[in-house]
Amino acid sequence: MVPENRVDSGEFEGWYTWPEEPFEHDTAGPFYFRVDDQGPVAAFRAQRKHMNAGGVVHGGCLMAFADFSLFAIAHEQIEGEYGVTVAFNSEFLSGPPEGAYIEARGEVLRAGRSIIFVRGIITGDGKACLNFSGTIMRRPKSH
Repeated sequence: MVPENRVDSGEFEGWYTWPEEPFEHDTAGPFYFRVDDQGPVAAFRAQRKHMNAGGVVHGGCLMAFADFSLFAIAHEQIEGEYGVTVAFNSEFLSGPPEGAYIEARGEVLRAGRSIIFVRGIITGDGKACLNFSGTIMRRPKSH
């Protein structure tokens, strides 16, 4: 993880983010990640901008966060490279309310030279709300 991507204050102080990803950082998020004693974790706090008309986090927001989480979970396998999502699957389980602490945890199922398979689950205040899996294709960083 790059030190300049470390959050300096607020609820997610000490976590990391990818500010070079404007959609995930500025529009849909901000989303955060770190590694704790249970492994990689991604999180955000559900705000009004994340809600749908039914008063729960919009499914599109949960899917965008799940896509971010694929990369947070697989960040060690991608370090120094760039990756793109080439497959993504998800199932909705529940809708978290505004103010909920949204968290994703998961695992790398397999990491080859060019493809990484990841699965995980998103919870809202501890209640399962979306399970997901995806495939990341590694790409060299272009400058």
